[in-house]
Amino acid sequence: MAAPDVLEPLAAPLAAIQRLIEQFDNRGVIIGGVAASLLGRPRLTADADVLLLLSVNDIPRLLELAGTVGLQPRLANAMEFARRNRVLLLQHVATGIGVDISLGLLPFEVETVERSVEHQVGAVRLRLPTPEDLIILKAIAHRPKDMLDIEAVIAAQEHLDKKRIASWVRQFADLLEVPELWTDLERLLRKSRS
Repeated sequence: MAAPDVLEPLAAPLAAIQRLIEQFDNRGVIIGGVAASLLGRPRLTADADVLLLLSVNDIPRLLELAGTVGLQPRLANAMEFARRNRVLLLQHVATGIGVDISLGLLPFEVETVERSVEHQVGAVRLRLPTPEDLIILKAIAHRPKDMLDIEAVIAAQEHLDKKRIASWVRQFADLLEVPELWTDLERLLRKSRS
C-alpha cells in the first residue's frame, strides 16, 4: 500500500507510533484520519490517533516508552489529564505532530485490536483496524468529518461485514441513547447499495 501524499508529513510520527505499539506487544492500533486515509480516501489530517489496550496504571510506563521513540507530553499535567480522560496527549518531538493515545478497555476496543491487520505503507508497517471496525469507531465519534470518512471507507471497501457493523453500532446507540449513531450510518450503508 502506497502512502498517500497527504500523510507524508506524518511518516516519522507514524513510524514512532508503530515502534511504541510493538513495545506493548502489538496491543494497539492506529485509528482516526490516518486509518481513514489508508482504508478509505486520502485526506488531510494534522495529527495521529492511536488506541492502546492499557489501564490508567500503565500511564507511567507508556510515558517512559513514548520518550524512547521521540514522543513527549503536550501538557504539563499529561499524566493527570490521561488518568481523568483516558487519553494521553503527546507530540512527536522532531516534527511537532500531535499524537493522541486513547487507553482502551471496552470489549469492542479489545476486539478491534485483536482483529487489526498490519499493512505495509511506504517504508513502514502500520497496524490498522479492519475497515468494519474503523467504521464503527467513526460512527460512535459521529462528527461531520467522521461521517465523510465512513462514506469513503464504504466506497473503497468492496466486501464489508455489515452485520458486524450493525450489531456494534446498534449496541452503542442504545447504550449511549443516541439513535442517530445507527440511523445515520444505516442510511450510508443503504446508499452504498444503490
